[in-house]
Amino acid sequence: MTEVDAVRDPGALLGVPADETYDVIIIGAGLTGLHQLHELRQRGRNVRLFEAGDGVGGTWYWNRYPGARLDSESYSYAYSFSEELLQEWDWTERFASQTDLERYFNHVADKFGLREDIQFGARVASLTWLEDENQWFAEFIDGRTVRSTYVITAIGILSAPIWPDLTGLDDYRGEWYHTALWPDEEIDFTDKRVAVIGTGASGIQIITEIAKTARSLAVYQRSPNWIVPLRNAPIDEAEQLELKAHYNEFFDKLRQTTSGFVHNPEKRSTFDVPEAERLARWEHLWQEPGFAKVYSVYQDISRDRAANALYAAWVSDRIRERVTDPAVAAQLIPEHDPIAVKRVPCESGYLEVFNQPNVDLISLRTTPIERYTATGIRTDDGAEREFDMIVFATGFDAFTGAFDRIQITGNAGETLKHKWRNGPITYLGLQIADFPNLFTEVAPHNKGGQCNIPRCSEQNVEWVTATLDYLASNGLDRMEATHEAEEAWLQHVHEGVSQTLLPDVDSYIWGSNVVGKPRAFVGYIGALPDFRDRCNRIAAEGYPGFTLTRAAERAPAS
Repeated sequence: MTEVDAVRDPGALLGVPADETYDVIIIGAGLTGLHQLHELRQRGRNVRLFEAGDGVGGTWYWNRYPGARLDSESYSYAYSFSEELLQEWDWTERFASQTDLERYFNHVADKFGLREDIQFGARVASLTWLEDENQWFAEFIDGRTVRSTYVITAIGILSAPIWPDLTGLDDYRGEWYHTALWPDEEIDFTDKRVAVIGTGASGIQIITEIAKTARSLAVYQRSPNWIVPLRNAPIDEAEQLELKAHYNEFFDKLRQTTSGFVHNPEKRSTFDVPEAERLARWEHLWQEPGFAKVYSVYQDISRDRAANALYAAWVSDRIRERVTDPAVAAQLIPEHDPIAVKRVPCESGYLEVFNQPNVDLISLRTTPIERYTATGIRTDDGAEREFDMIVFATGFDAFTGAFDRIQITGNAGETLKHKWRNGPITYLGLQIADFPNLFTEVAPHNKGGQCNIPRCSEQNVEWVTATLDYLASNGLDRMEATHEAEEAWLQHVHEGVSQTLLPDVDSYIWGSNVVGKPRAFVGYIGALPDFRDRCNRIAAEGYPGFTLTRAAERAPAS
């Protein structure tokens, strides 16, 4: 029996009453879901948002681990839909901490009264399309059921944590945590023997914090990442006033950048300039905050191997300058991966951690973990180390993982997981053929996934909101992408990435970090202005690539 055959027959749900019925339901109370709820409430829609957690903030609710903070500038991450909100909120740091971000989203929820239309502690188990009733039937793990005409997913691209092989973890008697499921309480590392597994963005941030107080810290690394200094700093009153005076121009500028960041690439290519000028520019950018040294380098860095190798060698030298032991420095430098073709973690003192006598770096490529024991970790070379605490910074099943954890069944019993078994296929990353009235925001093959997310998320929210307005004003109640439009979009996505160095790197953007997951590109590298223009043009032309209908047109002949 196939997976499609095994799911419940949608016909069995026809006429089954639900606890509640809405025009629109939204899944996820992160930055996208809150914005979408606000927009639909403004229009008087019968809408309800369901959130698995007990609070708002999405990523910034779940990822409470010490050291968690933004890598894009705080003020570029703010909502732009309310001038009053912009003027009343003060960002205290150039790159906000998790604590400040969670406080910000709670402020937004309270200011706009959003909580009255949010159901917390509501994790969706399944979504089933009822063709004859033109509705979605949602079931939650607590048994609640809801019907709605439209479903909008705002479930995030990094919201499905993954775990390594956990053989023996049940025997372990110490504390253990995952960075993506961090408890809402203070965890004390003082004088403890700690192991951290994983050196991605979350690992880099929490390792830097743990090393300050732990008696010993063992860092288990599978693959090193290219890293750049964050260079965080407080925002003083003068800078705050300057920001608030020019927010409108600032956001207009961000909307015209490639990916919604403050930084845009140098238009010249690496070999267009003399070596001395090139080195001077790299050094200047290196002293700048945030992603300047990733997104403001020469524009060919993501396409030309020779250009990329030059910059990678220069950055390698910057790493060696900060790590005392040359052998350890070598382990922290990606040997074969091009730089800046996947999101580069920004750090504040991470490399210096490995100069400390209480910190060890252990390669999982040469000494894999064999099992967890009652007292710690044993690697396959027979070495066993004792730990008081183990921290898993092992990342996420990105983009598609959160969708896979909901059983989503569309037309004719087709499940989304089955449809995406070889990789995602969508139209604009916003809709999926055979899944009518399902809108996917910040999703696979959508610009929202490879971006300063709030800036691309707002495009998604504005477009979906305007689309629902169009349907309502024209007496339409069903919208579905066509298979032909999906195929054309998939080809466009793949053509774009094939012109870059991204296929040369294994990362979550290809699903390479999940055992058994087929290698498939899940992102979208097109420029934000082009993506916005394409979506707006499609809307202006009456939504080619979608089938739009009303109930009367679908009624069976008498």
